[in-house]
Amino acid sequence: MSEKIDIEKVPFRKLYTGAVMPAMGLGTFGSDKYSPDQISEAVYGAVKAGYRMLDCASVYQNESQIGEVLERLFSEKIVSRKEMFITSKVWNDQHREVKKACSKSLSDLKLSYIDLYFVHWPFPNYHAPGCDGDSRNPDSKPFSVEEFMDTWKQCEELVDAGIVRAIGMSNMTVSKLEKVLPLCRIKPAALEMECHPSFQQQELFDYAVSHEIIPIGFCPIGSPSRPERDRTSEDVADTELEEVLTVAKNHDIHPAVVCLKWAVQRGMCPIPFSVKQPQYISNLKCTTQDPLTDEEMELLKKAERNCRLVKGQVFLWPGAEDWTQLWE
Repeated sequence: MSEKIDIEKVPFRKLYTGAVMPAMGLGTFGSDKYSPDQISEAVYGAVKAGYRMLDCASVYQNESQIGEVLERLFSEKIVSRKEMFITSKVWNDQHREVKKACSKSLSDLKLSYIDLYFVHWPFPNYHAPGCDGDSRNPDSKPFSVEEFMDTWKQCEELVDAGIVRAIGMSNMTVSKLEKVLPLCRIKPAALEMECHPSFQQQELFDYAVSHEIIPIGFCPIGSPSRPERDRTSEDVADTELEEVLTVAKNHDIHPAVVCLKWAVQRGMCPIPFSVKQPQYISNLKCTTQDPLTDEEMELLKKAERNCRLVKGQVFLWPGAEDWTQLWE
């Protein structure tokens, strides 16, 4: 029998809409390594253990299997729909057909509404799932405020229709946010961003918080299972950083747990992915006990190495020189 966490002790984040979201979610991107059935079974076990936030996306290619698991969880009365906070995302090739994309996710997830729906990337540059890092689409283009706002207005219409409770942005930069936020009729409630001790994105984090936008952190432990296309020789392993190891030794815990505690206490909602029961239980349980000290939080600020892991080079357009242009 799996261990059950006291979910009343899990911290939460309150969106500007008034909705409440757990401060720890379960990521579901693992299609490069795990099958949809493996991931959906992990979802079942995680929800039974106490998870109430799932981060989904159409491009993860497992929403239909997760939908079957959600239906099972609801029918077995393990959890009710209103107790869950479920996200999804429109993929790059459907920026002109957002309602169609959202309707497909709703159907696959077997839901009547999605709590938070993201624009996955801020441009419609498409690549096939699982492609290698050298793949390029000749139709890719630089970020366009006009094209992005066309997509965003379609997301706003989803809120108007009641099939989405809130909308969010992902993989943005401060300069992009400065251009689009004044144009939004419905502002984003959350921002998904890569964030871990070696890549803290303090400026972006502070900008989001100052605009009442909840930061949701992906790759919160440095994504040791990320696809090969997202790896370079310069990458840093967060769980091997001196600062992280020092704190882990202080608490006699795994370095990965340090990364998650740091994220939650900083004010983020990390969304670690794991199909292994001991790991996903430990990930959630760590938010309920043995907090890091103020001194340890200060020490972990020094772990910053400006190490972006998900560089997005497959989205580059013809003539672009390198991946840093995606993040301008």
